[in-house]
Amino acid sequence: MRRLSLPSVDPFLLWLIGTVAAASLLPATGRWATAFGMLADAAIALLFFLHGAKLSREAIVAGMGNWRLHAMVLASTYILFPLVGLAVLHAGGAAIDPVLASGLLFLTLLPSTVQSSIAFTAMARGNVAAAVCSASMSNLIGIVATPLLVQVAMHPAASAGGGMAWGSVKTIALQLLLPFVAGHLLRPWIGGFVARHKAVLQPVDRGSIL
Repeated sequence: MRRLSLPSVDPFLLWLIGTVAAASLLPATGRWATAFGMLADAAIALLFFLHGAKLSREAIVAGMGNWRLHAMVLASTYILFPLVGLAVLHAGGAAIDPVLASGLLFLTLLPSTVQSSIAFTAMARGNVAAAVCSASMSNLIGIVATPLLVQVAMHPAASAGGGMAWGSVKTIALQLLLPFVAGHLLRPWIGGFVARHKAVLQPVDRGSIL
């Protein structure tokens, strides 16, 4: 008699569930919240630096020119997901708590999460160069698109003060693009090391998400 075999579970999924549980039970506050925020920023910068050192110039140029992919990502982020959010709220009606409904709708109006976009693409052995371009482009467009979508889909007061946030542009440039460019410029010297130690990228990819 053949025994039923259970599907294997990626340990990262268990780590992810454990991290969410720990954060729910012991949320970081005060100085700890600041420290974890700085740690997360450093992990994202390191993620982009290592991928910049890993990717060839040809791969980056090809990733930047993949306009069909970028158009699909942007259309999904700023058209499909908001429509799904509105459809869910309309279908749920009064059964969904108004505060929860606002949170769910707002979530569908946000740009893609940078570290998850890059890390999950790398874990799936996909086109990391194109993912870097799409994630950066999505967040830059989101600086303007998200406040406008909030004004259209939610109460106008919710987007009061919205508009072009140059501080966000600076953050994206310093935290994402600068480490990526720096890593790529140093590729002639460190690219071989990164290629020989590909296992180093996996903890950085997954750690940035956690």
